[in-house]
Amino acid sequence: MIAILDFGSQYSQLIARRIRECNVYCELLSHDLTAAQISEMNPEGIILSGGPSSVYQDDAPSVDPAILEMGVPILGICYGMQLMVHLMGGKVELENEKREYGTSTLTCDTDSPLFVHLPEELTAWMSHGDSCATLPKEFLPIAETTSLPHAAIMHKTRPLYGVQFHPEVSHTDFGMDIIKNFVFNICEADPKWTMSKYIENEIEEIRTLVGNDNVLLGLSGGVDSTTVAALMHRAIGPQLTCMFIDQGFMRKDEAKQIVTEIAKYLKIKLVHIDASAIFYERLKGISDPEEKRKIIGNEFISTFERESKKLGGFKFLAQGTLYPDVIESAVAGGTQAKTAVTIKTHHNVGGLPEKMNFKLIEPLRFLFKDEVRKLAQELGVHNDLVFRHPFPGPGLAIRILGEITEDKVKTLQLADHILIEELRRSGWYDKSWQALAVLLPVKTVGVMGDMRTYAFTCAIRVVSSDDAMTAIWTRLPYELLDRISTRIVNEVHDINRVVYDITSKPPGTIEWE
Repeated sequence: MIAILDFGSQYSQLIARRIRECNVYCELLSHDLTAAQISEMNPEGIILSGGPSSVYQDDAPSVDPAILEMGVPILGICYGMQLMVHLMGGKVELENEKREYGTSTLTCDTDSPLFVHLPEELTAWMSHGDSCATLPKEFLPIAETTSLPHAAIMHKTRPLYGVQFHPEVSHTDFGMDIIKNFVFNICEADPKWTMSKYIENEIEEIRTLVGNDNVLLGLSGGVDSTTVAALMHRAIGPQLTCMFIDQGFMRKDEAKQIVTEIAKYLKIKLVHIDASAIFYERLKGISDPEEKRKIIGNEFISTFERESKKLGGFKFLAQGTLYPDVIESAVAGGTQAKTAVTIKTHHNVGGLPEKMNFKLIEPLRFLFKDEVRKLAQELGVHNDLVFRHPFPGPGLAIRILGEITEDKVKTLQLADHILIEELRRSGWYDKSWQALAVLLPVKTVGVMGDMRTYAFTCAIRVVSSDDAMTAIWTRLPYELLDRISTRIVNEVHDINRVVYDITSKPPGTIEWE
Protein backbone atom coordinates (compact mmCIF):
# COMPACT_ATOMS: atom_id res chain seq x y z
CA MET A 1 0.00 0.00 0.00
CA ILE A 2 1.24 3.50 -0.91
CA ALA A 3 -0.01 6.41 1.24
CA ILE A 4 -0.39 9.74 -0.58
CA LEU A 5 -0.51 12.75 1.72
CA ASP A 6 -2.54 15.46 0.00
CA PHE A 7 -1.58 19.13 0.08
CA GLY A 8 -4.28 20.32 -2.31
CA SER A 9 -2.67 19.76 -5.70
CA GLN A 10 -5.01 19.33 -8.64
CA TYR A 11 -2.81 16.37 -9.55
CA SER A 12 -3.09 14.56 -6.20
CA GLN A 13 -5.60 12.01 -7.40
CA LEU A 14 -3.69 11.67 -10.64
CA ILE A 15 -0.76 10.43 -8.55
CA ALA A 16 -3.09 7.84 -7.03
CA ARG A 17 -4.28 6.86 -10.45
CA ARG A 18 -0.72 6.29 -11.65
CA ILE A 19 -0.06 4.10 -8.63
CA ARG A 20 -3.20 2.09 -9.39
CA GLU A 21 -2.00 1.68 -12.98
CA CYS A 22 0.90 -0.17 -11.39
CA ASN A 23 -1.73 -2.49 -9.83
CA VAL A 24 -0.65 -1.29 -6.40
CA TYR A 25 -3.23 -0.24 -3.81
CA CYS A 26 -2.99 3.34 -2.56
CA GLU A 27 -4.98 5.80 -0.49
CA LEU A 28 -5.20 9.57 -0.72
CA LEU A 29 -4.96 10.83 2.87
CA SER A 30 -5.05 14.10 4.75
CA HIS A 31 -1.63 15.66 5.23
CA ASP A 32 -2.30 16.22 8.94
CA LEU A 33 -2.36 12.54 9.92
CA THR A 34 0.21 11.67 12.58
CA ALA A 35 3.14 9.34 12.03
CA ALA A 36 1.46 6.87 14.41
CA GLN A 37 -1.77 6.89 12.37
CA ILE A 38 0.11 6.31 9.13
CA SER A 39 2.27 3.61 10.70
CA GLU A 40 -0.89 1.64 11.59
CA MET A 41 -1.64 1.39 7.86
CA ASN A 42 1.74 -0.28 7.33
CA PRO A 43 2.49 1.56 4.06
CA GLU A 44 5.24 0.36 1.75
CA GLY A 45 5.84 3.96 0.69
CA ILE A 46 4.64 7.53 1.20
CA ILE A 47 4.19 10.28 -1.39
CA LEU A 48 3.90 13.96 -0.44
CA SER A 49 1.79 15.66 -3.11
CA GLY A 50 2.12 19.09 -4.65
CA GLY A 51 -0.04 22.01 -3.61
CA PRO A 52 -0.77 25.72 -4.15
CA SER A 53 0.83 26.97 -0.91
CA SER A 54 4.36 28.15 -0.08
CA VAL A 55 6.15 26.29 2.72
CA TYR A 56 7.45 29.50 4.31
CA GLN A 57 3.95 30.96 4.82
CA ASP A 58 2.62 31.00 8.39
CA ASP A 59 -0.48 28.98 7.50
CA ALA A 60 1.23 26.57 5.08
CA PRO A 61 0.05 22.95 5.41
CA SER A 62 2.67 20.62 6.85
CA VAL A 63 3.19 17.06 8.09
CA ASP A 64 4.14 15.42 11.34
CA PRO A 65 7.97 15.63 11.12
CA ALA A 66 8.14 12.13 12.64
CA ILE A 67 6.90 10.80 9.29
CA LEU A 68 10.31 11.59 7.85
CA GLU A 69 11.88 9.41 10.54
CA MET A 70 9.71 6.31 9.98
CA GLY A 71 12.18 4.62 7.68
CA VAL A 72 9.51 4.23 5.00
CA PRO A 73 10.50 5.38 1.48
CA ILE A 74 9.15 8.89 0.77
CA LEU A 75 8.81 10.77 -2.51
CA GLY A 76 8.04 14.49 -2.32
CA ILE A 77 6.52 15.99 -5.48
CA CYS A 78 6.80 19.76 -6.05
CA TYR A 79 5.40 21.25 -2.80
CA GLY A 80 6.06 17.88 -1.16
CA MET A 81 9.74 18.12 -2.04
CA GLN A 82 9.93 21.73 -0.83
CA LEU A 83 8.27 20.76 2.45
CA MET A 84 10.77 17.95 3.00
CA VAL A 85 13.65 20.36 2.37
CA HIS A 86 12.09 22.99 4.63
CA LEU A 87 11.51 20.58 7.53
CA MET A 88 14.98 19.11 7.31
CA GLY A 89 16.86 22.40 7.45
CA GLY A 90 17.10 23.51 3.83
CA LYS A 91 15.89 26.78 2.33
CA VAL A 92 12.94 27.31 0.01
CA GLU A 93 12.33 30.71 -1.53
CA LEU A 94 10.53 32.54 -4.31
CA GLU A 95 12.91 33.52 -7.07
CA ASN A 96 11.30 35.17 -10.10
CA GLU A 97 13.99 34.05 -12.53
CA LYS A 98 13.59 30.41 -11.47
CA ARG A 99 9.84 30.13 -11.94
CA GLU A 100 8.93 27.38 -14.36
CA TYR A 101 5.52 26.63 -15.86
CA GLY A 102 5.22 24.08 -18.64
CA THR A 103 7.83 21.70 -20.00
CA SER A 104 11.55 21.89 -19.25
CA THR A 105 14.50 19.72 -20.25
CA LEU A 106 15.68 17.66 -17.30
CA THR A 107 19.20 16.28 -16.99
CA CYS A 108 19.17 13.23 -14.68
CA ASP A 109 21.65 11.17 -12.71
CA THR A 110 20.75 7.73 -14.04
CA ASP A 111 22.75 6.06 -11.27
CA SER A 112 20.08 7.24 -8.83
CA PRO A 113 17.40 4.59 -8.03
CA LEU A 114 14.73 7.10 -9.09
CA PHE A 115 16.11 7.52 -12.64
CA VAL A 116 17.69 4.13 -13.25
CA HIS A 117 17.24 2.78 -16.82
CA LEU A 118 16.05 6.21 -18.05
CA PRO A 119 17.67 8.60 -20.55
CA GLU A 120 20.00 11.24 -19.14
CA GLU A 121 17.82 13.97 -20.70
CA LEU A 122 14.03 14.02 -20.71
CA THR A 123 11.17 16.51 -20.83
CA ALA A 124 9.45 17.21 -17.50
CA TRP A 125 6.31 19.17 -16.61
CA MET A 126 7.04 22.04 -14.24
CA SER A 127 4.52 24.14 -12.33
CA HIS A 128 6.20 26.09 -9.55
CA GLY A 129 7.18 29.56 -8.42
CA ASP A 130 9.15 28.54 -5.32
CA SER A 131 12.33 26.53 -5.54
CA CYS A 132 14.81 24.85 -3.20
CA ALA A 133 17.67 27.34 -2.92
CA THR A 134 19.71 25.38 -0.36
CA LEU A 135 19.46 21.64 0.31
CA PRO A 136 19.77 20.07 3.76
CA LYS A 137 23.31 18.78 4.21
CA GLU A 138 22.16 15.14 4.00
CA PHE A 139 20.74 15.56 0.47
CA LEU A 140 22.24 15.41 -3.02
CA PRO A 141 20.87 16.82 -6.30
CA ILE A 142 20.09 14.08 -8.83
CA ALA A 143 18.51 16.16 -11.64
CA GLU A 144 18.66 19.71 -12.93
CA THR A 145 17.30 22.04 -15.59
CA THR A 146 19.07 25.03 -17.13
CA SER A 147 17.55 27.32 -14.48
CA LEU A 148 17.06 24.92 -11.58
CA PRO A 149 20.03 23.06 -10.02
CA HIS A 150 17.82 21.08 -7.60
CA ALA A 151 15.13 19.68 -9.90
CA ALA A 152 15.33 16.32 -8.08
CA ILE A 153 17.07 15.28 -4.87
CA MET A 154 17.80 12.25 -2.72
CA HIS A 155 19.03 11.62 0.82
CA LYS A 156 22.56 10.25 1.08
CA THR A 157 21.67 7.29 3.30
CA ARG A 158 17.87 7.10 3.68
CA PRO A 159 15.11 6.38 1.11
CA LEU A 160 13.97 10.01 0.87
CA TYR A 161 13.49 11.49 -2.60
CA GLY A 162 12.08 14.69 -4.04
CA VAL A 163 11.21 15.98 -7.52
CA GLN A 164 10.34 19.57 -8.37
CA PHE A 165 8.44 18.46 -11.49
CA HIS A 166 5.28 16.37 -11.89
CA PRO A 167 6.01 12.79 -13.04
CA GLU A 168 2.31 11.94 -12.76
CA VAL A 169 1.19 14.10 -15.72
CA SER A 170 1.39 12.77 -19.26
CA HIS A 171 3.54 15.71 -20.41
CA THR A 172 6.54 14.35 -18.45
CA ASP A 173 8.56 11.90 -20.53
CA PHE A 174 9.07 8.58 -18.75
CA GLY A 175 6.98 9.90 -15.84
CA MET A 176 5.39 6.51 -15.34
CA ASP A 177 8.82 4.90 -15.32
CA ILE A 178 9.94 7.30 -12.57
CA ILE A 179 6.87 6.37 -10.54
CA LYS A 180 7.49 2.66 -11.15
CA ASN A 181 11.09 3.06 -10.03
CA PHE A 182 9.82 4.52 -6.76
CA VAL A 183 6.96 2.04 -6.27
CA PHE A 184 8.78 -1.15 -7.24
CA ASN A 185 12.53 -0.57 -6.94
CA ILE A 186 12.54 1.69 -3.90
CA CYS A 187 9.32 0.70 -2.04
CA GLU A 188 9.29 -2.92 -3.30
CA ALA A 189 5.48 -2.83 -3.44
CA ASP A 190 3.43 -5.86 -4.52
CA PRO A 191 1.31 -5.34 -7.72
CA LYS A 192 -1.95 -7.06 -6.83
CA TRP A 193 -4.68 -4.36 -7.05
CA THR A 194 -7.00 -4.57 -10.10
CA MET A 195 -10.22 -3.04 -11.45
CA SER A 196 -12.06 -6.30 -10.76
CA LYS A 197 -10.97 -5.95 -7.14
CA TYR A 198 -12.28 -2.39 -7.14
CA ILE A 199 -15.67 -3.64 -8.35
CA GLU A 200 -15.79 -6.29 -5.62
CA ASN A 201 -14.99 -3.71 -2.93
CA GLU A 202 -17.52 -1.16 -4.20
CA ILE A 203 -20.31 -3.72 -4.46
CA GLU A 204 -19.66 -4.84 -0.90
CA GLU A 205 -19.65 -1.23 0.35
CA ILE A 206 -22.83 -0.37 -1.57
CA ARG A 207 -24.70 -3.39 -0.20
CA THR A 208 -23.56 -2.63 3.35
CA LEU A 209 -24.56 1.04 3.07
CA VAL A 210 -27.90 0.57 1.31
CA GLY A 211 -29.23 -2.52 3.08
CA ASN A 212 -32.87 -2.96 2.09
CA ASP A 213 -33.45 0.68 1.13
CA ASN A 214 -34.06 1.96 -2.40
CA VAL A 215 -31.67 4.09 -4.46
CA LEU A 216 -32.48 6.76 -7.01
CA LEU A 217 -29.83 7.34 -9.67
CA GLY A 218 -29.57 10.52 -11.69
CA LEU A 219 -28.87 9.16 -15.16
CA SER A 220 -27.57 11.52 -17.87
CA GLY A 221 -26.78 8.91 -20.50
CA GLY A 222 -23.05 9.59 -20.36
CA VAL A 223 -20.50 6.94 -19.49
CA ASP A 224 -20.19 8.11 -15.86
CA SER A 225 -23.79 7.74 -14.76
CA THR A 226 -24.28 4.73 -17.04
CA THR A 227 -21.38 2.95 -15.34
CA VAL A 228 -22.80 3.81 -11.91
CA ALA A 229 -26.13 2.37 -13.07
CA ALA A 230 -24.48 -0.89 -14.15
CA LEU A 231 -22.49 -1.11 -10.90
CA MET A 232 -25.46 -0.28 -8.68
CA HIS A 233 -27.69 -2.70 -10.56
CA ARG A 234 -25.17 -5.50 -10.04
CA ALA A 235 -25.01 -4.62 -6.34
CA ILE A 236 -28.69 -4.12 -5.45
CA GLY A 237 -30.75 -5.12 -8.51
CA PRO A 238 -34.42 -4.01 -8.34
CA GLN A 239 -33.72 -1.63 -5.44
CA LEU A 240 -32.33 0.77 -8.07
CA THR A 241 -34.45 3.22 -10.04
CA CYS A 242 -32.82 5.45 -12.65
CA MET A 243 -34.27 8.87 -13.38
CA PHE A 244 -33.32 10.79 -16.50
CA ILE A 245 -34.12 14.48 -16.12
CA ASP A 246 -34.22 16.31 -19.43
CA GLN A 247 -33.28 19.85 -18.47
CA GLY A 248 -33.71 21.11 -22.04
CA PHE A 249 -29.99 21.56 -22.69
CA MET A 250 -29.19 18.20 -24.26
CA ARG A 251 -27.69 17.72 -27.69
CA LYS A 252 -29.96 17.41 -30.72
CA ASP A 253 -32.31 14.40 -30.30
CA GLU A 254 -30.14 13.09 -27.45
CA ALA A 255 -32.95 12.70 -24.91
CA LYS A 256 -34.74 10.18 -27.15
CA GLN A 257 -31.49 8.34 -27.84
CA ILE A 258 -30.67 8.01 -24.14
CA VAL A 259 -34.03 6.48 -23.27
CA THR A 260 -33.79 4.06 -26.22
CA GLU A 261 -30.19 2.97 -25.61
CA ILE A 262 -30.51 2.51 -21.85
CA ALA A 263 -33.58 0.34 -22.36
CA LYS A 264 -31.79 -1.61 -25.09
CA TYR A 265 -28.42 -2.22 -23.44
CA LEU A 266 -28.93 -2.09 -19.65
CA LYS A 267 -32.57 -3.15 -19.13
CA ILE A 268 -32.74 -1.07 -15.94
CA LYS A 269 -35.86 0.63 -14.62
CA LEU A 270 -35.78 4.16 -16.09
CA VAL A 271 -38.10 7.10 -15.43
CA HIS A 272 -37.94 9.96 -17.97
CA ILE A 273 -38.79 13.45 -16.68
CA ASP A 274 -39.10 16.44 -19.03
CA ALA A 275 -38.27 19.37 -16.75
CA SER A 276 -37.04 21.77 -19.43
CA ALA A 277 -39.67 24.43 -18.77
CA ILE A 278 -38.70 24.94 -15.12
CA PHE A 279 -34.96 25.00 -15.91
CA TYR A 280 -35.45 27.71 -18.51
CA GLU A 281 -37.54 29.67 -16.03
CA ARG A 282 -34.87 29.41 -13.30
CA LEU A 283 -32.13 30.63 -15.66
CA LYS A 284 -33.91 33.70 -17.00
CA GLY A 285 -31.60 36.70 -16.87
CA ILE A 286 -28.65 34.67 -15.50
CA SER A 287 -25.29 35.12 -17.24
CA ASP A 288 -22.66 34.33 -14.59
CA PRO A 289 -21.32 30.77 -15.21
CA GLU A 290 -20.94 29.87 -11.52
CA GLU A 291 -24.48 31.03 -10.80
CA LYS A 292 -25.80 29.03 -13.75
CA ARG A 293 -24.07 25.88 -12.52
CA LYS A 294 -25.40 26.27 -9.00
CA ILE A 295 -28.96 26.99 -10.15
CA ILE A 296 -28.90 23.91 -12.38
CA GLY A 297 -27.45 21.78 -9.57
CA ASN A 298 -30.08 22.95 -7.11
CA GLU A 299 -32.90 22.40 -9.59
CA PHE A 300 -31.67 18.90 -10.36
CA ILE A 301 -31.90 18.01 -6.68
CA SER A 302 -35.27 19.74 -6.28
CA THR A 303 -36.61 17.78 -9.24
CA PHE A 304 -35.21 14.53 -7.88
CA GLU A 305 -36.81 15.16 -4.52
CA ARG A 306 -40.14 16.15 -6.02
CA GLU A 307 -40.36 13.33 -8.56
CA SER A 308 -39.00 10.66 -6.23
CA LYS A 309 -41.85 11.28 -3.80
CA LYS A 310 -44.27 10.40 -6.59
CA LEU A 311 -42.44 7.06 -6.90
CA GLY A 312 -42.65 6.28 -3.21
CA GLY A 313 -39.55 7.97 -1.84
CA PHE A 314 -35.86 7.08 -1.75
CA LYS A 315 -33.24 7.30 0.97
CA PHE A 316 -30.20 7.39 -1.32
CA LEU A 317 -29.21 9.36 -4.41
CA ALA A 318 -26.46 7.87 -6.60
CA GLN A 319 -24.37 10.07 -8.88
CA GLY A 320 -21.66 9.65 -11.49
CA THR A 321 -19.29 12.16 -9.89
CA LEU A 322 -15.67 11.74 -11.01
CA TYR A 323 -12.50 13.02 -9.43
CA PRO A 324 -11.88 15.85 -11.95
CA ASP A 325 -15.32 17.21 -10.91
CA VAL A 326 -14.37 16.94 -7.27
CA ILE A 327 -10.95 18.54 -7.51
CA GLU A 328 -12.12 21.41 -9.71
CA SER A 329 -14.82 22.12 -7.14
CA ALA A 330 -12.18 21.88 -4.37
CA VAL A 331 -14.32 19.85 -2.00
CA ALA A 332 -12.65 16.44 -2.02
CA GLY A 333 -12.80 14.65 1.28
CA GLY A 334 -12.01 17.60 3.51
CA THR A 335 -8.33 17.86 2.59
CA GLN A 336 -9.00 19.53 -0.72
CA ALA A 337 -11.54 21.82 0.89
CA LYS A 338 -8.76 23.16 3.11
CA THR A 339 -5.89 23.33 0.64
CA ALA A 340 -7.14 23.42 -2.97
CA VAL A 341 -8.22 26.40 -5.06
CA THR A 342 -11.73 26.40 -6.57
CA ILE A 343 -11.73 26.56 -10.38
CA LYS A 344 -15.40 25.98 -11.09
CA THR A 345 -18.35 24.37 -9.36
CA HIS A 346 -19.78 21.20 -10.86
CA HIS A 347 -23.52 20.67 -10.76
CA ASN A 348 -23.17 17.38 -8.90
CA VAL A 349 -20.50 18.52 -6.44
CA GLY A 350 -20.30 22.10 -5.22
CA GLY A 351 -23.75 22.96 -6.54
CA LEU A 352 -25.62 20.71 -4.12
CA PRO A 353 -27.80 22.40 -1.51
CA GLU A 354 -26.65 22.01 2.09
CA LYS A 355 -29.91 20.38 3.16
CA MET A 356 -31.09 17.43 1.09
CA ASN A 357 -33.48 14.60 1.72
CA PHE A 358 -31.01 12.16 0.16
CA LYS A 359 -27.81 10.51 1.27
CA LEU A 360 -25.29 10.53 -1.56
CA ILE A 361 -23.62 7.47 -3.09
CA GLU A 362 -20.73 8.32 -5.45
CA PRO A 363 -18.84 5.10 -6.26
CA LEU A 364 -16.74 6.76 -9.00
CA ARG A 365 -15.72 9.76 -6.91
CA PHE A 366 -12.03 8.84 -6.93
CA LEU A 367 -11.76 7.59 -10.52
CA PHE A 368 -10.80 9.25 -13.77
CA LYS A 369 -12.69 8.99 -17.04
CA ASP A 370 -10.42 6.38 -18.62
CA GLU A 371 -10.62 4.29 -15.44
CA VAL A 372 -14.42 4.55 -15.55
CA ARG A 373 -14.37 3.23 -19.10
CA LYS A 374 -12.25 0.27 -17.99
CA LEU A 375 -14.69 -0.29 -15.14
CA ALA A 376 -17.65 -0.13 -17.54
CA GLN A 377 -16.07 -2.69 -19.85
CA GLU A 378 -15.37 -4.95 -16.87
CA LEU A 379 -19.09 -4.68 -16.03
CA GLY A 380 -20.08 -5.56 -19.61
CA VAL A 381 -21.47 -2.15 -20.61
CA HIS A 382 -21.88 -1.85 -24.40
CA ASN A 383 -19.15 0.07 -26.26
CA ASP A 384 -21.74 2.48 -27.73
CA LEU A 385 -22.22 3.76 -24.18
CA VAL A 386 -18.64 3.35 -22.95
CA PHE A 387 -16.86 5.47 -25.54
CA ARG A 388 -19.07 8.52 -25.76
CA HIS A 389 -17.28 11.82 -25.35
CA PRO A 390 -17.72 13.48 -21.95
CA PHE A 391 -20.74 15.77 -21.74
CA PRO A 392 -21.31 18.11 -18.77
CA GLY A 393 -24.28 17.66 -16.47
CA PRO A 394 -25.55 21.21 -17.13
CA GLY A 395 -25.41 20.37 -20.84
CA LEU A 396 -25.31 23.12 -23.43
CA ALA A 397 -26.23 25.68 -20.76
CA ILE A 398 -22.52 26.08 -19.96
CA ARG A 399 -21.58 26.16 -23.63
CA ILE A 400 -23.69 29.25 -24.20
CA LEU A 401 -21.86 32.23 -22.78
CA GLY A 402 -24.30 34.68 -21.28
CA GLU A 403 -28.05 34.28 -20.78
CA ILE A 404 -29.74 31.05 -21.88
CA THR A 405 -32.71 31.15 -24.26
CA GLU A 406 -34.48 28.40 -26.18
CA ASP A 407 -33.44 29.99 -29.49
CA LYS A 408 -29.77 29.99 -28.47
CA VAL A 409 -30.00 26.34 -27.38
CA LYS A 410 -31.52 25.34 -30.73
CA THR A 411 -28.80 27.26 -32.55
CA LEU A 412 -26.04 25.56 -30.59
CA GLN A 413 -27.68 22.13 -30.94
CA LEU A 414 -27.45 22.43 -34.72
CA ALA A 415 -23.83 23.62 -34.66
CA ASP A 416 -22.86 20.88 -32.19
CA HIS A 417 -24.66 18.24 -34.30
CA ILE A 418 -22.66 19.24 -37.39
CA LEU A 419 -19.39 19.15 -35.45
CA ILE A 420 -19.99 15.67 -34.00
CA GLU A 421 -21.34 14.33 -37.31
CA GLU A 422 -18.26 15.47 -39.24
CA LEU A 423 -15.89 14.13 -36.59
CA ARG A 424 -17.58 10.73 -36.74
CA ARG A 425 -17.54 10.65 -40.54
CA SER A 426 -13.85 11.49 -40.66
CA GLY A 427 -12.83 9.08 -37.88
CA TRP A 428 -11.61 11.91 -35.64
CA TYR A 429 -14.32 11.40 -33.01
CA ASP A 430 -12.61 8.26 -31.70
CA LYS A 431 -9.19 9.92 -31.92
CA SER A 432 -10.24 12.78 -29.64
CA TRP A 433 -11.09 13.00 -25.95
CA GLN A 434 -13.82 15.62 -26.17
CA ALA A 435 -15.38 17.88 -28.79
CA LEU A 436 -17.73 20.79 -28.23
CA ALA A 437 -19.20 23.85 -29.85
CA VAL A 438 -19.58 27.08 -27.86
CA LEU A 439 -21.99 29.91 -28.69
CA LEU A 440 -20.36 33.25 -27.95
CA PRO A 441 -22.23 36.44 -27.04
CA VAL A 442 -20.34 38.14 -29.85
CA LYS A 443 -21.89 39.19 -33.15
CA THR A 444 -19.79 39.98 -36.19
CA VAL A 445 -20.43 41.35 -39.66
CA GLY A 446 -20.50 38.89 -42.54
CA VAL A 447 -21.68 38.70 -46.12
CA MET A 448 -23.87 36.01 -47.67
CA GLY A 449 -25.27 36.26 -51.18
CA ASP A 450 -24.23 39.91 -51.45
CA MET A 451 -26.22 40.63 -48.28
CA ARG A 452 -24.75 41.95 -45.03
CA THR A 453 -25.21 39.67 -42.03
CA TYR A 454 -24.75 40.35 -38.33
CA ALA A 455 -24.81 37.06 -36.41
CA PHE A 456 -23.23 35.08 -33.58
CA THR A 457 -19.76 33.57 -33.44
CA CYS A 458 -19.33 29.85 -32.74
CA ALA A 459 -16.14 28.49 -31.17
CA ILE A 460 -15.15 24.90 -31.88
CA ARG A 461 -13.03 23.02 -29.32
CA VAL A 462 -11.59 19.53 -29.80
CA VAL A 463 -9.03 18.22 -27.31
CA SER A 464 -6.87 15.16 -26.75
CA SER A 465 -6.24 13.89 -23.23
CA ASP A 466 -5.64 10.81 -21.10
CA ASP A 467 -7.50 11.87 -17.97
CA ALA A 468 -9.00 15.39 -18.41
CA MET A 469 -6.58 16.83 -15.84
CA THR A 470 -4.43 18.06 -18.70
CA ALA A 471 -5.36 18.34 -22.38
CA ILE A 472 -3.94 19.59 -25.67
CA TRP A 473 -5.93 20.91 -28.61
CA THR A 474 -6.40 18.33 -31.35
CA ARG A 475 -4.61 19.05 -34.63
CA LEU A 476 -7.58 18.46 -36.94
CA PRO A 477 -6.85 18.48 -40.69
CA TYR A 478 -7.47 21.85 -42.36
CA GLU A 479 -9.88 20.21 -44.80
CA LEU A 480 -12.00 18.91 -41.91
CA LEU A 481 -12.00 22.28 -40.14
CA ASP A 482 -13.03 23.93 -43.41
CA ARG A 483 -15.89 21.45 -43.89
CA ILE A 484 -17.14 21.94 -40.32
CA SER A 485 -16.99 25.74 -40.59
CA THR A 486 -18.67 25.83 -44.00
CA ARG A 487 -21.52 23.60 -42.90
CA ILE A 488 -22.17 25.52 -39.68
CA VAL A 489 -22.24 28.91 -41.40
CA ASN A 490 -24.42 27.59 -44.24
CA GLU A 491 -26.83 25.47 -42.18
CA VAL A 492 -27.15 27.38 -38.89
CA HIS A 493 -29.03 30.62 -39.53
CA ASP A 494 -27.81 32.62 -36.51
CA ILE A 495 -24.07 31.92 -36.92
CA ASN A 496 -21.86 33.60 -39.51
CA ARG A 497 -18.37 33.01 -38.08
CA VAL A 498 -16.55 29.94 -36.72
CA VAL A 499 -13.27 30.01 -34.74
CA TYR A 500 -11.13 27.10 -33.50
CA ASP A 501 -9.91 27.10 -29.87
CA ILE A 502 -6.20 26.15 -29.71
CA THR A 503 -5.77 26.61 -25.94
CA SER A 504 -4.40 23.68 -23.94
CA LYS A 505 -5.28 22.76 -20.34
CA PRO A 506 -3.68 24.32 -18.41
CA PRO A 507 -3.94 27.29 -18.72
CA GLY A 508 -7.49 26.89 -20.05
CA THR A 509 -10.15 24.42 -18.95
CA ILE A 510 -11.78 22.06 -21.42
CA GLU A 511 -15.20 23.64 -21.06
CA TRP A 512 -15.48 27.40 -21.49
CA GLU A 513 -17.69 27.91 -18.43
